[in-house]
Amino acid sequence: MPLETSDNRATAAYIAPFLVFVGVMTIEKSFSLPGAYMYPLRFALSLAAILYFSRPYINFRPSAPLASIAIGVLVLAIWVAPDQLFNYRHHWLFENSVTGKAATSLPPELQGNTPFLILRSISSLALVPVLEELFWRGWLMRWLIDREFLKVPLGKYETTSFWLVAVLFASEHGPYWEVGLAAGVIYNWWLVRTRNLADCMLAHAVTNALLCGWVLMTGQWQYWL
Repeated sequence: MPLETSDNRATAAYIAPFLVFVGVMTIEKSFSLPGAYMYPLRFALSLAAILYFSRPYINFRPSAPLASIAIGVLVLAIWVAPDQLFNYRHHWLFENSVTGKAATSLPPELQGNTPFLILRSISSLALVPVLEELFWRGWLMRWLIDREFLKVPLGKYETTSFWLVAVLFASEHGPYWEVGLAAGVIYNWWLVRTRNLADCMLAHAVTNALLCGWVLMTGQWQYWL
């Protein structure tokens, strides 16, 4: 049975920004197009998709802001600390033909380009958490339970949906798949706990903001694939 118009609109609201972001990134990498031009385009088109499709469906009011910030800090620690302590990232489990290598795609000239770094940081902490949380936990986690996903309350726990989203979220992070999996499980759990996507967006934004700070302060560009 076809979805109602409201369901079609909601589906676009939850998935369009993510598809635009990933689509432009795929074109950029497939044709080796310059990031200095393609990243601003990716940012602009994704933001436009959020404003056009998603804004009426987004709640930016977290129910547990301090705890969400703490969750974001925890995920950052999981993302960076084990690798720094044990230096295992180049093991074949994490760098191989499937996952790729833990190496940045940013050429040296962009690593020193202040306007680009500002835009990349804004995107990481303000844009990416919104579009990813809309897609992974706002839409897919519910769609896997019921194709008419609006019938499924945010944060409803169902084992297959929970773990499949966590695994797919991990796969998105290439050679960082194991910390991506941990992050996916934590963010999924936090949605189940809070029933509020804004809490996941805030936690995700804190993680990304701290990771940006770590990259820019230490020069460990491999965290920006």
